[in-house]
Amino acid sequence: MRTFRIELVRESGVSDVPGEILSDSVGVARMLAPEFEGLNREKFIVLLLDAKHRVIGVNTVSIRSLTASIVHPREVFKPAIAGNSAAVILAHNHPSGDPAPSLEDVELTKRLREAGDLLGVRVLDHVILGEGSHYSFVDAGAW
Repeated sequence: MRTFRIELVRESGVSDVPGEILSDSVGVARMLAPEFEGLNREKFIVLLLDAKHRVIGVNTVSIRSLTASIVHPREVFKPAIAGNSAAVILAHNHPSGDPAPSLEDVELTKRLREAGDLLGVRVLDHVILGEGSHYSFVDAGAW
């Protein structure tokens, strides 16, 4: 019989801001802007939050290749479950500069919200960062 152990490892970077309470999409966009600055590919991040919506971690789920972006619920929620997160905020960038969601973004958001509901990890928002602006599914009433 094999024995396995799941372990969280803290890395340096944007996750050095634990404890910050995120109450709106502007705060999310401001916190994550440096993480996406200058990228020419999409990067998908999940912010891990405690019950009071304080940041307890940040995880990069996917960096888009030239032809595909892979964001699967198991990759989004694995660190959330391992880190005892009560909630998450999803975020990614649009290198085109236009933060408007694509149909793929809308479908992915719906799927991840359903997975979060099933797992008991609430998805609070999905924020898309563009050039100097952002789109929030919650702010747009798309929730």
